Parts: sequence; structure tokens; C-alpha cells
Amino acid sequence: MSNTTRTRNDKDEFFKSSPDSPISDRDGFEGLDYYDEVTALSFELEVEPGDGTEVRVQTSDGRERIYTREAVVSFQADNEEVSLTLYGTDHSHGYFLPFRDATSGKETYGAGRYLDIEPAKRGKVKIDFNLAYNPFCAYNDGYSCPLPPGENWLQVPIRAGEKDYKRSN
Repeated sequence: MSNTTRTRNDKDEFFKSSPDSPISDRDGFEGLDYYDEVTALSFELEVEPGDGTEVRVQTSDGRERIYTREAVVSFQADNEEVSLTLYGTDHSHGYFLPFRDATSGKETYGAGRYLDIEPAKRGKVKIDFNLAYNPFCAYNDGYSCPLPPGENWLQVPIRAGEKDYKRSN
């Protein structure tokens, strides 16, 4: 079983059985919808240092969160060179990567998806879009979720990771 499959199975089990699940109708929950795993959307990338400036990020409930621009990664997606900013937070040892792409609002959650990135090792990070996930506000309006800043809005599709969740309520 691949790491992606294991991660997906663990998440589906958590969403189905945990009292901390954001899913309100856990009895009817049959699992999330995912793209098939795409090895071409898993990268080991050189990290360019970010400028360390603060960015105020809007949240789904109208609040703000403050992150710092820690790093930038560039890669080829859909035959285009694209870049994404990796953000630092006070409560994480790695990077936070919120992003939107051409599938947002069509095939994937409209507000965007996230990746949690391990700290850089020898100047590189692993970015695996097969692990891209929806924020909890995609499942339940009771959560406050950061919205990807415009600098992380990709014009190309990233058809990997979680698809949009169709709520039953």
C-alpha cells in the first residue's frame, strides 16, 4: 500500500469515526473523493528562501491570520513553469502551503486546498500534490480556514489529492 493510499484510508477512518471529525453526518459518510494518484505531481524541489515578510491571510469567517513568507518553490505543471510560496506559522516546524488552481470551484473545493510540507533538508522539500487536502470548512461551516493568498493562485490545473466534498446537509 502506498503512503498516499494509507494517508487517505486513515483520513477516511478519522472522518467516519472520530468525535473530532468535521463531518456532521458520520453515519452516512462513505469516504472522500480523490483523484487517482499521479506520480508526476510529486516533486522534490529546490527551496528558494522567502523574504520573511508577513502576509495577512483572510479566513473563511472574515478573520485574519498572519504568516511569514519562508520559501518559494518552482516547478512544471501542465507544461507551465509555476511558483508557490511556502508559509511559516508560529505553531509548526514545517511549511504551510495553501493554494488554488484551475480546478478550484469546479472539481475541487472552491476556496482552495492545503499541503503541509516538512522542513527543508539539504535545500530541498517534497511537494506531493496527491496529499493535497480540503480545509475543514469544506465540510462544516463552523471552522475558520485560511484562504490561499493571490500569490498562490495557479492558472493551471492540479488534478491530484482531494476533490470537492458534496455535503449531505
